Amino acid sequence: MNVYLEAARPKTLTAAVAPVAVGTAAASTFVAWRALGALVVAVSVQVAVNYANDYFDGVAGVDTEARVGPRRAVASGLIEPRAMKRAIGVSLVVTAVAGLALAAATTWWLVAVGGLCFLAALGYSGGPKPYASLALGELFVFVFFGLVATVGSAYVQDERIVRTAVIAAFPVGFFAVAILVANNLRDIPTDGPAGKRTLAVVLGDGATRQLFLLLFVLAFAFLGVISLSAGSLWPLLALVAVPLSARPLELVRNGAEGPELIEVLAGTARVQLVFSLALTVGLVVGNLTS
Repeated sequence: MNVYLEAARPKTLTAAVAPVAVGTAAASTFVAWRALGALVVAVSVQVAVNYANDYFDGVAGVDTEARVGPRRAVASGLIEPRAMKRAIGVSLVVTAVAGLALAAATTWWLVAVGGLCFLAALGYSGGPKPYASLALGELFVFVFFGLVATVGSAYVQDERIVRTAVIAAFPVGFFAVAILVANNLRDIPTDGPAGKRTLAVVLGDGATRQLFLLLFVLAFAFLGVISLSAGSLWPLLALVAVPLSARPLELVRNGAEGPELIEVLAGTARVQLVFSLALTVGLVVGNLTS
């Protein structure tokens, strides 16, 4: 696998695809190039976040040989720090180009939103006070990969705030946070000693596992609220993702550690993707039959 593709952590990119699919489906209109533009923005921002996390944790010495999980490109010497900085820059340029096209077609306020996304991408692991080390990573993921991405994807279609998109943003965000929680749960043994105080480090192993389970419950519970908002039972189609949730939930509940938590992360991403695609279909069919 190409080292840059590996460093982009493709298994986690469902967190970028999901909000665009759901937000676009929640809108009452569909403009294909705007949906594609929103997808490019979301994916390139997440790639930038993953590259920045790899770079900053690598140069800070957070990623060591004791870390369990996918290898990090900078820490393992696969990519030089300077080259990774260029890759971050390229990802953000791609984001900017797609974002400016959407702003020109809708509202220039999207430029301000894009600026906040840039700051969030670089501030996760970088800067004097990375917010990932202030136990704020989950909050920012929920805001940007839940609320902003989902509502924004609907906005570029209808050019207004769509109520159903706002509600649907919550379960999308919960699953994005669950992916991060699974990742940080695995890294508690190495993040703590390195001074990276993630929410998982602050809460501890047991409470972090409870948070993971709660996020799944909340995500599926929100389907009822979405159905009420959409005036249709079709969004409940996303319940097809329930059986896929059994394995990651069982592993976390039974105290899985190390490599087993890699399976949890991949399983959570799979649940989010199936949930979001099924919800997308449900929203589209509900709109067509209402």
